[in-house]
Amino acid sequence: MALLPMMSLAQQRFGYVSYTLLADSMPDGIVARHQMNNLRAQYQNEMKRAEDEFNKKYEEFVQLQNSLATPIRMKRQAELQEMMEKNIAFKEEAQRLLQKAEQEAMAPVLARLNEAIRQVGAERGYAFILNTDGNAVPYIDPLLGEDITELVLQRLAP
Repeated sequence: MALLPMMSLAQQRFGYVSYTLLADSMPDGIVARHQMNNLRAQYQNEMKRAEDEFNKKYEEFVQLQNSLATPIRMKRQAELQEMMEKNIAFKEEAQRLLQKAEQEAMAPVLARLNEAIRQVGAERGYAFILNTDGNAVPYIDPLLGEDITELVLQRLAP
């Protein structure tokens, strides 16, 4: 009697997909990734500009620091410190904003993908569908599991 639940579980079929491959294959996923790459490049360009500006001012300071009066030298050190802190804060804020923008850009894509996966799973009578990304599932018994990537791609096709 104790083996009956295990036997019925072993007879259940399941599907598996690469979630990332599917999301990256979707036209709206490609557009969202392209937009994110453009936004990321803008932030990187701004960080590089700020870093170059800081480096230029720092080099000027290093060259002149011995010839500056103490109050002026301290003022410039404080300016450099403030500039560095602002650059660090901007980098942190940029990371936060990029993460939020990516979540917002990918939300409709992932919702559509989840619905397609759900529909295929329901049609095929699967107990569950596994995501094989990140080597999360190193072995799948081909008698019990089925790669449904193509089925989901067909479901997503216009």
